[in-house]
Amino acid sequence: MKNIDAFKASLVNEHPDVNLSIQLKALWYDGKGDWNKAHQQVDHLNDRDAALVHAYLHRKEGDLWNAGYWYNRAGEQMPDFTLEEEWEKFVIKFL
Repeated sequence: MKNIDAFKASLVNEHPDVNLSIQLKALWYDGKGDWNKAHQQVDHLNDRDAALVHAYLHRKEGDLWNAGYWYNRAGEQMPDFTLEEEWEKFVIKFL
């Protein structure tokens, strides 16, 4: 996938593109409204990129303590912009 518009357009599909990174698969499932499936993608990973997506998912869930833990693991601060902005930022970052 080359850009965020193509990524968003793919949300009508039943499954994510098999070539997507695990972080993008998590964001794809989240974009489809399947938080649990999104969380399953990154829950077992410990790298910085997965921690960022994990943090975002817990922020979206409303578990700010857990989100803070994962932002800290990623070496980031919890953002003060919207969840939608963060989702788009991460999609662009990982594309």
